[in-house]
Amino acid sequence: YTIWNFVPKNLFEQFRRIANFYFLIIFLVQLMIDTPTSPVTSGLPLFFVITVTAIKQGYEDWLRHKADNEVNGAPVFVVRSGSLVQTRSKNIRVGDIVRVAKDETFPADLVLLSSDRADGTCHITTASLDGETNLKTHYSVAETSVCQSVSRLEALQAVVECQQPEADLYRFVGRITVTQHGEEIVRPLGPENLLLRGARLKNTKEIFGVAVYTGMESKMALNYKCKSQKRSAVEKSMNTFLIIYLGILLFEAILSTILKYAWQAEDKWDEPFYNYKTEQERNSISILKFISDFLAFMVLYNFIIPISLYVTVEMQKFLGSFFIGWDLDLYHEESDQKAQVNTSDLNEELGQVEYVFTDKTGTLTENEMQFRECSINGTKYREVNGKLVPEGMTDDSPDGSVPHLIGDEMLFLKAVSLCHTVQISYDQPDCLGGGGDPFSHVNGFSSSHMEYYASSPDEKALVEAAKRIGVAFTRSNGDTMEIKTFGKSEKYKLLHVLEFDPNRRRMSVILQTPSGTVLFTKGAESAILPFTTSGEIEKTRLHVDEFALVRSRLYSCFYLNAFHFARTALQQREEKLQEAFSYIEKDLQLLGATGVEDKLQDKVQETIEALRMAGIKVWVLTGDKHETAVSVSLSCGHFHRTMNILELLQQRSDNECAEQLRRLARRIKEDHVIQHGLVVDGASLSLALREHEKLFMEVCKNCSAVLCCRMAPLQKAKVVRLIKISPEKPITLAIGDGANDVSMIQEAHVGIGIMGKEGRQAVRNSDYAIARFKFLAKLLLVHGHFYYIRISTLVQYFFYKNVCFITPQFLYQFFCLFSQQTLYDSVYLTLYNICFTSLPILVYSLFEQLVHPHVLQNKPGLYRDISKNSLLSFRTFLYWTLLGFCHAFVFFFGSYILMGEDTTLMGNGQMFGNWTFGTLVFTVMVITVTLKLALETHFWTWMNHFVTWGSIAFYFIFSLFYGGIIWPFLHTQDMYFVFVQLLSSGSAWFAIIIIVITCLFPDVVKKVFYRHLQPTNTQKSCDVCCFISQPFPDVFSNLSDLYLSLYVCVWVCSLPFSASLCLCSCRRCIPTVWQ
Repeated sequence: YTIWNFVPKNLFEQFRRIANFYFLIIFLVQLMIDTPTSPVTSGLPLFFVITVTAIKQGYEDWLRHKADNEVNGAPVFVVRSGSLVQTRSKNIRVGDIVRVAKDETFPADLVLLSSDRADGTCHITTASLDGETNLKTHYSVAETSVCQSVSRLEALQAVVECQQPEADLYRFVGRITVTQHGEEIVRPLGPENLLLRGARLKNTKEIFGVAVYTGMESKMALNYKCKSQKRSAVEKSMNTFLIIYLGILLFEAILSTILKYAWQAEDKWDEPFYNYKTEQERNSISILKFISDFLAFMVLYNFIIPISLYVTVEMQKFLGSFFIGWDLDLYHEESDQKAQVNTSDLNEELGQVEYVFTDKTGTLTENEMQFRECSINGTKYREVNGKLVPEGMTDDSPDGSVPHLIGDEMLFLKAVSLCHTVQISYDQPDCLGGGGDPFSHVNGFSSSHMEYYASSPDEKALVEAAKRIGVAFTRSNGDTMEIKTFGKSEKYKLLHVLEFDPNRRRMSVILQTPSGTVLFTKGAESAILPFTTSGEIEKTRLHVDEFALVRSRLYSCFYLNAFHFARTALQQREEKLQEAFSYIEKDLQLLGATGVEDKLQDKVQETIEALRMAGIKVWVLTGDKHETAVSVSLSCGHFHRTMNILELLQQRSDNECAEQLRRLARRIKEDHVIQHGLVVDGASLSLALREHEKLFMEVCKNCSAVLCCRMAPLQKAKVVRLIKISPEKPITLAIGDGANDVSMIQEAHVGIGIMGKEGRQAVRNSDYAIARFKFLAKLLLVHGHFYYIRISTLVQYFFYKNVCFITPQFLYQFFCLFSQQTLYDSVYLTLYNICFTSLPILVYSLFEQLVHPHVLQNKPGLYRDISKNSLLSFRTFLYWTLLGFCHAFVFFFGSYILMGEDTTLMGNGQMFGNWTFGTLVFTVMVITVTLKLALETHFWTWMNHFVTWGSIAFYFIFSLFYGGIIWPFLHTQDMYFVFVQLLSSGSAWFAIIIIVITCLFPDVVKKVFYRHLQPTNTQKSCDVCCFISQPFPDVFSNLSDLYLSLYVCVWVCSLPFSASLCLCSCRRCIPTVWQ
């Protein structure tokens, strides 16, 4: 939307809320018919609520638009009129030729035309799209690759034809027709020619590309979901409760209308002497009169629907969200980033999460691979100061000496340095700074100006490790590979590269050496060992098992005396390639194995374990390869070593997928004692969701952990939605750091973005943003716990105090012949929810802490106490509602019994009137509902004291001021001197005290017995904390403790005084303010 249509759109959203729409109708009814109360009593609160909510939501949306404009307004260079012109990314049109420099992101989907390389290739990373940090090579067609200058691009005549935009990141079909010397040359275009928006240019100085998909038609944008309005479970409960209260209102209005006409059936009450009917009233139609009376009663009782509830909830969410940003425990010092809140409407939802869906790359890991150890010819080695040292030995050689490596070790390091597809960049002058590699000059050569770019992160880590040890890969020019072995240069002719593919799960290089042709192969354990015939196979297998928590790669070699590699056929190309690879990669000699670890973020394992103890299931959804994903899941504790790992991989048909799912279900039932983990890939998931959704869900729900790999962005969102709409309707949370995670972040009930290295798309589209995954534990277990308890009490308390407010008005009608006479003055009606009782509950909902934050973090199981929206269950709602009705009856009939009939409470013999009676009821009510909240408060700050006692004092001061002056702008002055007269009676003061105590005493006794007989886990934690810390100091820091001690000692003598002291909140022993 724009600034011009914000108001109508915002009003539409707000009036979708039942309470707002209801009060609008009431306001219109008050304008149209003669009602007992002024339209101001409904119109003013409604205007206040709508205005405050619009300002709050407008501010949050303005922050989002500001972030979006930073991306859409990013500067880019396009070729126009023979020169490079700077413009904004949002101004790029299809057909524009765009220049992108190194380390910049592509602003649109571009077909590569040329690069600064002679062969027209470039390297990119797509981590923000599919989570893969490896380097990918993209190509331009030969006819355009020579256009490396603006002038040649301006002279280029070409037409690009391609398919309609689609969301699949890995599919692109098109062709380019280039006109040269009057001849049209047609070349095919595929995914290798397309540079996707959001990807980043690496190891290439600059490229030129023509825009084919822009804006919302780019593949990245098509993988976004349309952002919908998220509503929390608490808000849904509020709407349900409002409907129930609307039913109560309709019942009271209909009953009052019927009783009025039943009463007026007698002539003496139909038209008494003091209230003769007008001619118009006598001639009015009965049905219209009935409807008019019904609407009048609706207006009289309308305050049972608490309109100020919504504005208080909005203010609580908005102000409470600042605590997340202020929490120093969520601040990341290294990156100078604090947590941020983009949508405060979902604060309490953080306390209800049952499923967490997390990305892997950049969310659980740091995107940094580290070489840990290796096994060479059955001996385990580790790296110490740039040297290979056998296990159990120390590095005793003097610094700077060249290590002595035997033949097997040297051959293994050469295999590591040569068996890869790593690219080298030499233009890195900033590497000379102090932050460089401390071993860059080790072992006879300098690498200050050399940087590796790899097709997979573990390849880069292995080549860098070999370089540190002394065997460095230094150059590759297409058909020649050069390494330096401790400073001595060696060149090898590259005959062929057998690329990695997910079926073989290995890759090979064929090299020409002085001693003949050699094949080096590397891959996963299951892809190498079956094809080896010599070497220390069993010892290496044991070492690989010990490398289980890191990523292992096995290296083998095979010498070929004569090799003729047939060119692949055009038909059945993939099958013939597989046959050729199988023929070549066999009878291998095993050289050794490596262990490379993808560096996890700090405290990831502890965070996942805490979430699991809190009853939250964690699913990892990643676009990365199966092996990589499983390796990280094991290392981060998502999968345990004792867990039975089930696999649903590479399913090719519906029947095959269904049969595998049934096998997995049977295995789970047979081994029900063991914990199970499930691994599923994107292709198999598509088949499972097509026709076997229930069976797939059954398997998933019986697994402790689920890992989905090779997932497209929209598939991630589908998985989240699958759980979200399941019969249990669990609350879901999605967390990620890249553009490929945006869809699932938007689909989940709560979306959290990680402020990672791959752009800010996830952060901008999330509800909350944190710098590291470890902060998720405190965000849920502490902030979520607090927010949910606060807002749950706020909602229940609002309904309670409004029942207390309106029920006496309903009871009063039985004593005034249902004449629609109001019990309270109209000013009291207007200010009850806005001024007299609003601030205490608002402050409570901002600062209340039932348990200390450290207890919540150390005992994640306490999170289960508030799960499933337990504090807003129908049973709890019924308790608060009945309590409100009970208190209302005590207010009304307690005051009625006091005043009785013909009873004088004044020293001069005068009697109280109906306005004094209503004011007495109102005074008792304001004091009781305020003290009731004080009993519920466990954490007292100076702010709580100020607003609690200040609200009561403000009511007395206002009433004295309002009733003590004749206001010239008021048509009637019914309350003149009423409050002063009430307070001048000692009997009235005594009645106020007795009624308040009568209302609150049963509630206090209930708290005592429930705390002793049925304590919750949270209350047990509080009690343990109290006993360990200090049992007596600051005993009465909680007002409820004062009441408990006083009442239990005086009224319940059977309970010892010390027992009441033990019931205090743990806030007593740790009276710290929010950090």
